[in-house]
Amino acid sequence: MKKNDYSRTLTVINNPTTVLRKKYTKKSKNKKIARIRRQRGYHWEDTIVKRFNALDDWKAFRLGSPSVALPDVLVVSGKSSTIFTIEAKSGTGNTLQVPFDQIIRCLNWTNTFGLYKTRKVILAFKFLSKKRIGVGKYESRELREFFKVWDETKNAIDFVCTYEGKTYAIQNRKRVKLNLKDYKMPFQT
Repeated sequence: MKKNDYSRTLTVINNPTTVLRKKYTKKSKNKKIARIRRQRGYHWEDTIVKRFNALDDWKAFRLGSPSVALPDVLVVSGKSSTIFTIEAKSGTGNTLQVPFDQIIRCLNWTNTFGLYKTRKVILAFKFLSKKRIGVGKYESRELREFFKVWDETKNAIDFVCTYEGKTYAIQNRKRVKLNLKDYKMPFQT
C-alpha cells in the first residue's frame, strides 16, 4: 500500500476506548468515482444483453471487463445473418465521448465475421435521469437512450453524443458536426 493512499486517525470519545477511523484523501475519492462510472457502464451493457437475449433468434454476450481487444457487447442473429459489435456509454453529463480506438476495435470485429450479411458497429448511449451539476449534486431530468450506427465510410475519430442525440467529431479540440444515423433496435427502448 502506498504511503499517501490514506491516513488513519484516532478519535477518543470520553472513555478509554478508541475508534479507528479512515480519513479519505482526494486519491481515494477518485477511486470511488471511477468505480461508480464502471458500475454504470456494466449495468448499461448488461441491460443491452438482457434486451437482446429476451428476443427470439438473437444472442448477445457481454465480453468481460475492459480489454484492449474486445468490444463491450457482441450480438448475433443466425436467422437474419446479422452481427453487431456494441460500444456502450452511460453517464450523468450532457455529453458522452467515444475514443477512436474503441471504434476501430469494433470495426475489426465486425469485419472479421464476413459470413454475416449485415455487420454493424452500434454505439449505445444512455443519459441517466439525473444530471450532474456539481460534486455530489444532481438534478432530475428525462432518461434518454440513443443507438447510433457508425458510418464505415468515415475514418475512426474521437466523437461525442449529446443529451439531445446530436453527434460531433472532435478534431483539433473542436467539435465538428458528424451525422450518425439512429439505429432502430429490434427491442423496445
